[in-house]
Amino acid sequence: MRQHSDARRDDGSRAVLLDSFGGPEVLALKDVSEPRAGDGQIRVRVTAAGLNPMDWIMTADAGTAARFGLSLPCGFGTDYAGVVDEVGAGASGYAVGDRVFGAALSRAVADHVVLDADGNIASGIAHHTPDGVDDRTAATLAIAGSTASAALDVLGLGPGDTLLIGGAGGGVGVFAVQLARIAGARVIGTGSPSSAQYLRGLGAEPVAYGEGLTDRVRDLAAGTVTAALDLHGTDTVHVARELGVPDGRICTIAGQVDGVPAANGANAAPDALANIARLVAAGRLHVPIAATYPVEDIRAAVELQAARHVRGKVVIDL
Repeated sequence: MRQHSDARRDDGSRAVLLDSFGGPEVLALKDVSEPRAGDGQIRVRVTAAGLNPMDWIMTADAGTAARFGLSLPCGFGTDYAGVVDEVGAGASGYAVGDRVFGAALSRAVADHVVLDADGNIASGIAHHTPDGVDDRTAATLAIAGSTASAALDVLGLGPGDTLLIGGAGGGVGVFAVQLARIAGARVIGTGSPSSAQYLRGLGAEPVAYGEGLTDRVRDLAAGTVTAALDLHGTDTVHVARELGVPDGRICTIAGQVDGVPAANGANAAPDALANIARLVAAGRLHVPIAATYPVEDIRAAVELQAARHVRGKVVIDL
């Protein structure tokens, strides 16, 4: 895929903002004051922003937004990639011109984001983008990659494991399937019948979700399922229990079940994203880009992503 130009924009700065919480219809691209990097901060000229379900879930209503510390007016999107174009006093580890990727909670779909050089997901985090990883791909890594890594750390997979992944074709599933395979595990992934070829391409053995799933997995596994990861809700948790998987080797990311551990990207190991980026650069992990949209078409992009039928990631070009 093409790299984006490093030329400085001379038309000010833009950001996708919400003046009220709601669906894609409330998203608007607006001119904003160009932010500056303060002490201990860097500014990134964003070239691409990857979409995740959490982007529209946490801005759908005021109550959910408040749980994430968001208030109006509010930005949109969290995953980004771009180029450092300003370094504040006391900010170490970065130089103007460095290619970076990371997360800026609900403000990534913008021409510029300002991040603390040693920050977290709330203040913004940046990792150096390895050579061989284009900006669109880098913009998909932070949330889904760190979530998948954290969940697999809970399960402690290795050769000899057979992992059942519920919702394997989604954004987190792209990473979870491949990382589990790299760890040496066999992967069985649930999805619609039409997604079977796509799941095989990721390295999973496909099985159709729905009534009778337990029997289909048992027949396909021809042995013991040793671990399970539910990326959609709790249905896979109940199937895993029926298959005899102990609660300690089941993990959820979107639902809660008593006795079953849950994981999210904030729990990922400090080097998780750097490791994932290196795997991408080495050609060992592939991120399918389902669609790209110019930032002016942000509403259409979010409508596509929110429909939950996309195989791969949706990326916004800036």
